Amino acid sequence: EVQLQASGGGLVQAGGSLRLSCTASGFTFDDYVIAWFRQAPGKEREGVSCIRNYDGSTDYADSVKGRFTISSDNAKNTVYLQMNSPIPEDTAVYYCAAVEGPIHRSDWVLFGAYDEWGQGTLVTVSS
Repeated sequence: EVQLQASGGGLVQAGGSLRLSCTASGFTFDDYVIAWFRQAPGKEREGVSCIRNYDGSTDYADSVKGRFTISSDNAKNTVYLQMNSPIPEDTAVYYCAAVEGPIHRSDWVLFGAYDEWGQGTLVTVSS
């Protein structure tokens, strides 16, 4: 059974830091694209970042470039999203998603490209 378990959300002050984790099971982790999406109240779900475990390449939304870092520990089947200097606009429910690669590079932002989703973890950034 394929499972994605997201964790690490919580309340953080603007300018602080927070690390989200997405632990996967039930599939060959090294062959997959793992992404983080987020959805704020009243807004559409948007892609935040992805990592392609088969070649290590990453992508970021413009809104988080330079502040967030995605990384993967293949031995632990876990992808991390390090959130540095968060701002109130980063407040959202964060979801991790997975799809077997490869996928077209620009498709990483399309939530329809992913087969598997974890439950969300809420991140609240206070000003």
